[in-house]
Amino acid sequence: MEIGNIEIPLALTILAGLSTGIGSLISLFITNFKKKYLVFALGLSAGVMIYVSFAELLATAIEGVGFGPANLAFFVGIVFIMAIDFLMPHNYIGEHVKVDKKNKKLMTAGVFTAIGIAIHNFPEGLAVFVSALGDITVGVPLAFAIAMHNIPEGIAVAMPIYYATKSKAKAFWVSLLSGVAEPVGAVIGILILAPFLTTDIMSLLLAFVAGIMIFISFDELLPLSLKEESHAHLSILGLFLGMAIMALSLELI
Repeated sequence: MEIGNIEIPLALTILAGLSTGIGSLISLFITNFKKKYLVFALGLSAGVMIYVSFAELLATAIEGVGFGPANLAFFVGIVFIMAIDFLMPHNYIGEHVKVDKKNKKLMTAGVFTAIGIAIHNFPEGLAVFVSALGDITVGVPLAFAIAMHNIPEGIAVAMPIYYATKSKAKAFWVSLLSGVAEPVGAVIGILILAPFLTTDIMSLLLAFVAGIMIFISFDELLPLSLKEESHAHLSILGLFLGMAIMALSLELI
C-alpha cells in the first residue's frame, strides 16, 4: 500500500480526534451556547453514522464477502465496542460537570472521564481510517460525524477539570489529549493492518466498523440527544437530515 493512499485517511482521523478541543473551547469560552444546538448536532451525527453504516459500509461488505461473513463481522464490531463500554463505562455530559467542593474528587472524575473517552476513541479512529481508506467519499462525512460526536466529549472532560483547577489551559489540554487516541488508532491500523489488507479483509473491516458506528449511535449519540425532552424533536430532525445529507452526498460524489 502506497503512503499516498494513507495520508488523507490519517489526516481525517486526526481532525476528528482533535475536535475534542472544540468542545473544550465551547465549554470554557462560549457562555451563551444553547443546548438545543448540541442536541441537533448529535442527532445529525447519528443520522450520518447510521445511514452510512447500513447503506454503504455493510452493503459494500456483503457485496465483497457475502451476507453471512459480512454480518458476522458487523456483530463482532458491536460486541467489541460493547465490551469496551462495559469495561470502561462511557460518561455522558452532566454526570461529571457539577461543581463539587471537594476539588480532588472532581479532578479525579475529570481524569477518569478523559481516560474512558480515550479508550472509546481508539476504535473510532480505526473506524474513520479504514472507512476513508476504502472510500474517501464515505470517510469524509464519517469523519465529520465523529468530530461532532467528539465535541460533547470534550465538554465532559474540560468542565470538571476546569472547576477543580480553575485553569482553562489544563482543562483544554487534557480534553484535547483525550482525542489523540483516535489518530493513535489509525496509526495502529497502518502498522498492523496495512501489510495484510486484501479485498476480503477490507470488506470484513468495513462491516466491523459499521457495527462500531451503530453501537455508538444507539448507545451514546441518540440517548444523549434525547435527554432534553423539550428538544427531542430537534434531535429527530437532525437524525433524518443527517441521513438525507449522507444519501445525497453518496449520490452526487
